[in-house]
Amino acid sequence: MYKLIASDLDETLLKADGSISAENIAAIKAAVAQGVKFVPTTGRNFQTVQRLLHKLDLKQQPNEYVISFNGGATVENAGNRVIFSHGMAFQQAQQVFNTLAQFETADIHVYTLDDIYIYRILDDDREYMRTRHVSYHEMTELDFSIFADQTIIKIIAMHPDRAVQVQMHDALIHALGTTINCTYSSGLYVEVNQAGVDKGRAVLALATRLGIKRAEVLALGDNFNDLTMLTAAGTGVAVANGIPEIKAIADYVTTADYSTGVAEAINKLVLTGH
Repeated sequence: MYKLIASDLDETLLKADGSISAENIAAIKAAVAQGVKFVPTTGRNFQTVQRLLHKLDLKQQPNEYVISFNGGATVENAGNRVIFSHGMAFQQAQQVFNTLAQFETADIHVYTLDDIYIYRILDDDREYMRTRHVSYHEMTELDFSIFADQTIIKIIAMHPDRAVQVQMHDALIHALGTTINCTYSSGLYVEVNQAGVDKGRAVLALATRLGIKRAEVLALGDNFNDLTMLTAAGTGVAVANGIPEIKAIADYVTTADYSTGVAEAINKLVLTGH
C-alpha cells in the first residue's frame, strides 16, 4: 500500500500551458481522501505551487508538503514552513553563475529561498514563467554581489538548443566537478544544486520523517531531474511523454501523457491496489 506520492509538475502532472486536467485532480483528491500524502516535487520555488495546491485542496494544510528546488527545500504547506533546506556556498554559486554567463545566448535564474532573479531573460522563458504564474526580478547587470547576504538554493540556465545545454553542463562539470549536482529539465534548462541535493534524497528524507517506508513511496516524472526520485522510490512511474532514459528505469510507464498520466498511475497502482 502506498502512503506517499511524489510527483514532478511540468510535463508530468501539468499540461504544456501549465494547467492540470480534471482527471488528475480527481485522482489526487481520491488518493488524499484515503490518507495518502500527495507531494508536488518540483524544480520550481514552492511559492509558485500555491495555485496548484489550492486546486488540490492542499494549500495551507498542516502535515502536507511540497519538495521544491529539485530537493533544495522541503516545505510544510501550513505557513509554508521550511522543514529542510540545502543552500549553496556563495563562492560556489558565484562560480556557477560566472560559468553560465559566458554563454551569451542563454539566460540564468538565481533562486533564493523566497525569490527568483533572472539575468538576460529570453522570450521563450518569459512565456514559460507567465504560464506558470511565476513572479521574478530581472537582473540588468552582471553583478553577483547582490546575493552576498542571501541563501542561494539553486541556479539554472535556459537555452532551447540541446547542444548549448550540453556545452553549459560540460563547462560546469569542468569548473566545479563533484561539488555540484547538474542535470536537465523540460528540454530547456540546465539545473545546478549543491552536490548531494536531488529529488530522490529529498523524497526519502521526507518519507523517513513521516515514518513511511521506501516501498510505500510512489514517484512520477518525465525528465532527467526526476531520475533520482524514480530510482529512490519503491515504485517509479514515467509518463508516456517522458524521455527514453526515464522510461528505461521506470517500473511502470503510463499509456497517457501529462494530460492524464498521473491519474492513470494513481487509479491503477494506488486506488485499486493492482
